[in-house]
Amino acid sequence: MGKGKGEVGDESQSLPLTDALVQLSFLVQSVVEDACAEHDTSPGQARLLGALEGRSPAMTELAALLGVERASVTGLVDRAERRGLVRRAPDPGDRRASRVHLTDQGRQTEAAFRTSVARRIEGLASGLPQTERARLAHSATRLLGVNEQVDEEKETPPGASGSASDAS
Repeated sequence: MGKGKGEVGDESQSLPLTDALVQLSFLVQSVVEDACAEHDTSPGQARLLGALEGRSPAMTELAALLGVERASVTGLVDRAERRGLVRRAPDPGDRRASRVHLTDQGRQTEAAFRTSVARRIEGLASGLPQTERARLAHSATRLLGVNEQVDEEKETPPGASGSASDAS
């Protein structure tokens, strides 16, 4: 039997790409906001904790990872430090700089937040067959990769040859 009108896989009921991605972003943002409320954290702090997982960047590096100004990341780190989620430590390579590290509480909060988001996203996608879920993950990953390349190109000064990866 074929799929009925409006069922998963019925492409005649698909939204235009822009509408679908915007609506999906609203849905994902709602998931993130719910998880933030559950773990008493702000979306900014959740991003901070995720960015620190597995690394201890300097403040300038952290600002670049989060895509915000250094002054903004300073306030974000200050608030997270007061909550015991992160700590600053001197940068052994630069006496004027510090590196930001997750505390045990920060690691626990980040892991719980990530699990909460994953549970909610899995619930949203539960009506999709596994092949569609895999295709959606692949397409989203490709879009994110394309956007990273565009961001790198924007950062390359006019007339400069190659990319940041060519310098290594």
